[in-house]
Amino acid sequence: MKKIIIILSFVAGLGFSLTGCSDYLDSDYLFDERLSIEDVFTSKDYTNEWIARAYSYLASNHLQDVCSKKSMPFNFADDMYFGDESDGYKKWKSGQYSETGVLGSNNQSEMVWKNAYQGIRQVSIFLNNIDLNKEFTKEEIDDFKGQAHFLKAYFYWFMLRLYGPIPLLPDEGLDYMDSYDNLAYPRSSYDECVEYITGELVKAANLLPLSRSIQDIARPTRGAALSLRAKVYLFGASPLYNGKTPKMAADALVNKDGKRLLPEAYDESKWAKAAAAAKDVMDMNYYELYTAPRRDIAIDPFAYPATITPPADGDFSEHAWPNGWKDIDPFESYRSLFNGEIAANDNPELIFTRGQNQGGENMKVLVMHQLPRKAAGGYNSHGMTQKQCDAYYMNDGSDCPGMNDMYVGQSGYEGRTNVLPRPADFVAAADLANYPELGPQGTGVSKQYVQREPRFYASVAYNGSTWNLRNYKNDADHEEEPNVQIFYYRGGGHDGYKTSTYWLRTGIGIKKYVHPDDISYTHKTAYDVSRIKFKADPAIRYGEILLIYAEALNELTGTHSIPSWDGSKTHSISRSVDEMKKGIRPIRIRAGVPDYSADEYGNMDKFRIKLKRERQIELFAEGHRYFDLRRWMDAPVEEATPVYGCNALATESMKVQFHTPVMCTDLPTIFAEKMWFWPINHTELKHNINLIQNPGWTNPE
Repeated sequence: MKKIIIILSFVAGLGFSLTGCSDYLDSDYLFDERLSIEDVFTSKDYTNEWIARAYSYLASNHLQDVCSKKSMPFNFADDMYFGDESDGYKKWKSGQYSETGVLGSNNQSEMVWKNAYQGIRQVSIFLNNIDLNKEFTKEEIDDFKGQAHFLKAYFYWFMLRLYGPIPLLPDEGLDYMDSYDNLAYPRSSYDECVEYITGELVKAANLLPLSRSIQDIARPTRGAALSLRAKVYLFGASPLYNGKTPKMAADALVNKDGKRLLPEAYDESKWAKAAAAAKDVMDMNYYELYTAPRRDIAIDPFAYPATITPPADGDFSEHAWPNGWKDIDPFESYRSLFNGEIAANDNPELIFTRGQNQGGENMKVLVMHQLPRKAAGGYNSHGMTQKQCDAYYMNDGSDCPGMNDMYVGQSGYEGRTNVLPRPADFVAAADLANYPELGPQGTGVSKQYVQREPRFYASVAYNGSTWNLRNYKNDADHEEEPNVQIFYYRGGGHDGYKTSTYWLRTGIGIKKYVHPDDISYTHKTAYDVSRIKFKADPAIRYGEILLIYAEALNELTGTHSIPSWDGSKTHSISRSVDEMKKGIRPIRIRAGVPDYSADEYGNMDKFRIKLKRERQIELFAEGHRYFDLRRWMDAPVEEATPVYGCNALATESMKVQFHTPVMCTDLPTIFAEKMWFWPINHTELKHNINLIQNPGWTNPE
C-alpha cells in the first residue's frame, strides 16, 4: 500500500492541496506508474527532472515579477498601464473584481496560489529524498539542497507580498495523501513567515556557490539567497507590516482561534535587520553596478551616439567611476543593463534571474507590447503615466518644469510639485545642436522632453522619439526602415488614437528593455518575437540592494547590533549619512545626476521622499512599484489619484493641446481597503476550514 500511495502522489504531479489548494493533475508530468519515490531519487536523470519541474513553477507566467501579462494587476500601478482590451488591470482598478477569479483571465489569483504551493510541495519532497541518490557527489547534493531551500523561500515570498500572511507547511512528517481536513493549516503570522523564509535563505546561502556557469545562469547563488533575505526583511520593516497596518485590515487578519496575523507594535529593529542583510550582500564584494565606458565617437549617431556628458556638478563630474561619471556613459550604462546588450553571465549587477526568455509572457513579448505599430509591428499598448514621466529629473538634478502640476493642492503631493509652466514650444531643426540627447532627428519634439536625465531617454518613448529598428529588412514582400520617429497624435498615419484598440492612452510609451535591433515584423506579419533580442529578467539586481540599504538606514533613530548572516561578525547599524551615501551615491553617479543636498541627507522625512522617488525611477517596470506603494502605505493616495497623460485625442495641428496633461478617463483609478491584499480564491477557502479570507473580501457561502 505504501508503494501505491507513493506512486499516486508522484503520478499526480504533486497536485493535492496542502493548504486548500485544489486537487490538480499535471498531465504533462506523468511518470511510469511502476516507479516508486526511491526509484526516482536514486536516478540521476529523474532527480534532475524533479528539480527542473520546481523551476518551471517559478518561471510560469503567474509567478513572474516582470512580464507582459495584462491580467496580472501587480505589473501595473500608478506608473504604467496596459492599454488595450478588457484586461485584469482595468478590472482591478475599476472595481470589477471578485473573490472567485475576476482578477483576469484564467483566474489569476488561484493560479498564483496553485503554482506556488505546487512548487513548495515539489521542493519539499526533493529535500526529503535527495540523499537517496548515490549518483551525485556530496557537493552536488549540497548545491541541490541549497537550490531547493531558495526555491521554497521564493515561492513563499511571492505569495507573502500578494496575500499577506500565508500558511507555512511543516518541513517533515507531512502525509501528502491525508484528507483535506487534516491538511488544513491556518495562516501563520507575518513575522513567522518572515522568520521562516529568511531561515530558509540562510540554509540556502550556506550551501550555494558564489557563481554559476552560463548554462546554469538561472539557478540561484549565495548572493541571490542573501539578497532575497534583504528584500524579505525590508518588507517586514515597512509600515504596512510593522505595527502601522490600517485598523480595518489589522483587525480582520485574525485566525479563527484568535491569533493576530499582523504585529500590533512598531519595531525599529526590523529596519536594522534589513540594513544588515543588505550589508551582508555588499560585504561580499562580489557585485557592482554595471557601467558602459564613455564613448567619445559615435558608433551609430542614432543607436549608439557619443556620450553626452552631464552638466558639471563640482563632485561627480570631477572623478572617474566609481566616484564619478567622467569615464562612463550614463545613458548606455542604464539602457544596456536591461535591453540584452550584455548577456546575463557578463552582467556584474545581476544577482538572480529566471534566465533569458522564460515563460509564455516573457521579456521578448513584453518588448513586443512596447514597440510601435507603424514601423515595428508591435502592439503599442504598454504605456507610461504622466506622473512617472514627470518623476525623471532634469540633467542638472532639478525637477522638470510643471512636475505633477495636475496634482497641485492635492493631499499627499505637498513639496512634490513644480509649478513652473511646462514648456509650450517645440524643437526646430536649428535647435537640434542644443539638444544632442534627442539624436539627429528630434525636430517637432516638445521641449518638455529635452535636457532630461539619461534614465529618461533609456526608459521613455516620448512623443517624437526615434525607434532605431536596426534589424530591418528590405525584400520583395516587405520594406522596412530604421530610425523612425514615432508620434502619437490622433490620425494622419500616426501611432496615436484610432479605432484600433492598440494605442497609448497617455501618449507616452516605454523604451526600457528595448534594444536598438528590436523589431516585431516578419515580412508582412506583425507580432513576431523572432527578431527581438534575448534579454534577462532582472529579478534581483545589485542596484536594488543599495537602495534597500539606504532606505533601511534612514528609518533608524538608535544603534542596533545585528549579527551577519553566518554569525562571523556583528554589524553596528545606525542612521549614518556616510553609510546612506554608500547606497545612494553609486545609483546617482551611474545615472548621471548630482548627489542629494546635505539638507536632504540630514532630514529623515526629506530623504524618505527622495528615496521613494529614486526607487520609482531606477526600478521602473521591474515589478516593484505596486508592492512599494502598499508596504509604504502610499497606495490610498497614489493609486486613487487620477491618471494623467497627453491628450491623445489631439491631432498634429493641436500640438500644444496634445502636450497639456489631461485626465485619462479610459484608465480608471481606485483604491479600496480590500486592495491592500489579493483575495484568496473561494476554491481554496472551501478546501481549508482554517483558512481565513483577506480583509474586505467575502467568504464562500
